Amino acid sequence: MKTNNEQKDTVAAIGIGAMIVFIALILVAAVAAAVIIQTAEKLQQNAQTTGDDTADNMAGKLLINTAYVDPGTAGDNYLLFVSLAPGSEITAFTSVSFQLFCDNGVVEGDSVGEMSYTRMDGSAVAELNPGVAYQLTLDASGGDDCSADAVLVDDGEANLYLHVANGGSTFETFNIDDDTAGAIVV
Repeated sequence: MKTNNEQKDTVAAIGIGAMIVFIALILVAAVAAAVIIQTAEKLQQNAQTTGDDTADNMAGKLLINTAYVDPGTAGDNYLLFVSLAPGSEITAFTSVSFQLFCDNGVVEGDSVGEMSYTRMDGSAVAELNPGVAYQLTLDASGGDDCSADAVLVDDGEANLYLHVANGGSTFETFNIDDDTAGAIVV
């Protein structure tokens, strides 16, 4: 007669089930890690783009140090002392334009006719360099007259926007209490 001393081995079946669960957890963790890494990379790219755009807008603009009624034109023009913002690159003076808003309307111009630059020593300008101050003359007597004498008759205030192509814009309010040549407006 035979005796049955064989035992069934159920421990191996439990071990295989645990291994399947373990592999499934590793796969889920790998997918979750891939999603987190992809999201972090996308956020970093967006932050870099936003930072670059902000730097371009802040660095690529003109700073107005002061402004006067132009002494040479009896109140038709404004004389501004400007420089490029810190961090700016060399800028062609042809890439700058302006808009001057007053009660009479708006005067717009660019470096072709309504704007002219000179260095502080009076020499001509081909491009604007960082760290250098320039004299900028704006012709405000265009189709809509925003000259100092015309603005003084109204509310004595005009709003100036200086735009740099591929850069930022500068806003300044001219408070005109006096339209005589050399009167300060900023």
